[in-house]
Amino acid sequence: MRTRQAVIEATGGPEVIAWREVDLPPPGPGQVLVRHAAVGLNFIDTYHRSGLYPIELPGTLGLEASGTVEAVGDGVTRFQVGDCVATFGPNRAAYADYQVTGENDLFAVPESIGLDVAAAALLKGLTTEMLAERVAPLAPGEWALVHAAAGGVGQLLLQWLVARGVRVIATAGSPEKRSRALALGAEHAIDADAPDMAQQVREITAGAGVRASYDGVGKATWEASLAATGRRGIVASYGNASGPVAGVNLGSLAAAGSLFVSRPTLFDYYRDPAEREAGAARLWQMIDSGNVKLEIGQTYPLDQVETAHRDLEGRRTTGSTLLKP
Repeated sequence: MRTRQAVIEATGGPEVIAWREVDLPPPGPGQVLVRHAAVGLNFIDTYHRSGLYPIELPGTLGLEASGTVEAVGDGVTRFQVGDCVATFGPNRAAYADYQVTGENDLFAVPESIGLDVAAAALLKGLTTEMLAERVAPLAPGEWALVHAAAGGVGQLLLQWLVARGVRVIATAGSPEKRSRALALGAEHAIDADAPDMAQQVREITAGAGVRASYDGVGKATWEASLAATGRRGIVASYGNASGPVAGVNLGSLAAAGSLFVSRPTLFDYYRDPAEREAGAARLWQMIDSGNVKLEIGQTYPLDQVETAHRDLEGRRTTGSTLLKP
């Protein structure tokens, strides 16, 4: 099977992404050949490309994709030819027309969800499930701060929390994005660049601060997240859109009110097959119920992934982004 495949020879900006044609071997024992219908774009892809998350070079890119099973190797029992499936890795080969991956790296896609929604929702949606249900689950009526609330994870997380009865304060970088956050259920929306962001959060919460800050931005919002989180609350720092948080001083957690901090990675919460299946089932349920509505804000041809990376890093995207082979 011959396929296009995105590859980088060196780390750097979007311009380092190149394309090559390769022959894929037939699936081996426990492996599945998938023809991609849609590929999801995620910030982690830019981290691999830039070198923030080091990968072996030359290296392929892309974690999230959906498609149909074209062939199965010996011993595969969960899938057969024609099944609709999706993956969020760890195989980094989603920027391609086809890929061969392990049976256990795939999730079945219900007919009610569809392949486009699966590719746009799987990695971001399971990240949301991890954050809202496992890392920092909040009780109804508690306050949460959601950074980048108009982004891919942000929109899903905001809606998920609201469905749990949580009161959400959102941050976003433009009036249009703040309006979007409010439309999705946030009670307040703050300018992401406001220097007094934490003070505004404190005023909204009558001085108490939020029970949890969900921060996918990283370096630029770390101090504001600490200052906005109330006593014995948690900062769930799950992304590095503005750069990584470095040099965390444990004394600052004490000074901010005996705070907890988690730096979760999705693969650590989705290792066990049972919890993988349970998490995905919960995601599909939240989408099917209408509690979480997915916005596919923009779609690019797969070979325009360089432009898609520039737009994502330039904060010119909203919701989820799809690449179409």
